[in-house]
Amino acid sequence: MFLKKKSSQSNVKNIVTLNAYTNKKYIFKGDSYQPLNKLAYNNSNFIAAYIGNKDVISTTVHLSRSIPNEDIADILDIKAYEELGLDQAINYVISHTEVENPGEERIFNIFVVDPETLNDLYMPVKEQTKYIDLIIPAPLLYKVLYKKDILQDHGTHCFIYFTRYDAFVTFYQNGKFLYAKSIEFSLDQIYDKYCELVGEKVSEKEFFSVLESEGLKTSKDAYQQNFMKIFSEVFITINDIIIYAKRAFQLDTIDHMFIGSVQGPIIGLDEYSQNYLGLQSADLNFNYNVKNDEWYIDQLQYMMLLSAFNYIEDEDSIVNLTVFPRPPAFANRASGQFIIATMIAVSLGLAYPLYFLLSSYANEAQVYKLSIDNNKLNAEAQRYKQILGAKKKQITALDADIATVAKVYASKTKTLTAIYNKKVNYRLKSATFYTIAEDLSKFDVKVNAITTDNDIIYLSLLSNDDRRFTEVIKYISETHFNEVNEIDIEMINKDPESIYYKGLLKVELK
Repeated sequence: MFLKKKSSQSNVKNIVTLNAYTNKKYIFKGDSYQPLNKLAYNNSNFIAAYIGNKDVISTTVHLSRSIPNEDIADILDIKAYEELGLDQAINYVISHTEVENPGEERIFNIFVVDPETLNDLYMPVKEQTKYIDLIIPAPLLYKVLYKKDILQDHGTHCFIYFTRYDAFVTFYQNGKFLYAKSIEFSLDQIYDKYCELVGEKVSEKEFFSVLESEGLKTSKDAYQQNFMKIFSEVFITINDIIIYAKRAFQLDTIDHMFIGSVQGPIIGLDEYSQNYLGLQSADLNFNYNVKNDEWYIDQLQYMMLLSAFNYIEDEDSIVNLTVFPRPPAFANRASGQFIIATMIAVSLGLAYPLYFLLSSYANEAQVYKLSIDNNKLNAEAQRYKQILGAKKKQITALDADIATVAKVYASKTKTLTAIYNKKVNYRLKSATFYTIAEDLSKFDVKVNAITTDNDIIYLSLLSNDDRRFTEVIKYISETHFNEVNEIDIEMINKDPESIYYKGLLKVELK
């Protein structure tokens, strides 16, 4: 059956994520994500879990765009039973998500779970929590990495994840789920294969300790040799799956590969992916910016947490396979609706007489209160009127004082400005004469008379070459352009009684 969507979880304060396969559970409270020792009913907790890929049956269905939306669910239900060969006697839990497709057909990914599997896994949890809000197919957990911009949603990505119960390979293209396949190499199966190779039952604790801390690069010869044999088979199997996926989905290449496990990153797997698959791989161990005290947390737990946030914001964004929804609000239950309807009927019967009685009491109380408030406000208004009158008199007196002081200030400002101009801005004529004389001497030009008129200086010049007058003018113009407004030689004459030329130079200072 297709599950009906429930209303948004408006009262959620904490998020609990749990792995029913290992009984590991965590709670996100405040801004911290920490292990949870015991489950209990708490209506403010949002409960999120996942179902392993091994327990999920999935397929892809193409439908015509002419099919009305209200008929899609029923048709997909029928398609799931037909194409997956499901037992008609079992009422499977079925959900779907639509794949973006610009073509003529609509494409849907269908996910199916046997209800017995859900009951076996989560009924003990439901007995403690009373509900489970969200159960996500494990391959769809990676979708949140793209929504939260932890991974870029372009290219083809391959994810390999090892849990104690399952190991599965998942493909995403441009941030969209493509295909997932379980392999017979869960961590428990790898442990059993190792015991078969060595011919005895080795310590499970020691085995996983070596795998977690040293991985495929362990210094223990027996472990290293047998790890090489087992993981060679693992990557040969993965290579077959990649070849199939490329052919089935027309993939040119795998752009990125990520490998992780519930125990933490396994050292040395990157070399195997390079040797057997020709692909470089990275650890599936992302920084989620969540406070936690443990050195490593199962990445599926983190992705369940982020998926829960997305689901609370938008229930349509995630496939939900839960069959243990939280009970509806009191107003939505049949008993609650009956009680509410009875109370409304009784209230309506008493409402008319009570209305007039209460209105009378309310009016009397209001009149009494308003009369008291009016007396208080009148007294307050009188007090403020007296204060305002006194302040107006003070303002008038201060305005008169300000006018008097302003006149004195203006007079003193004018006097100080005049003194400043005389002391600071006055140009000493002696300095000006010295500068001009120094410039004339550079060009061997003599001065036989100087007169001034305010900022205009007239100099009578003598030189045995009239070109030097021009050179002097040019030099002074270029050297003292910031001090001179105008410079011009008004007259040049040859002295008939000598070899000298006479000129009258006019210099107007700024």
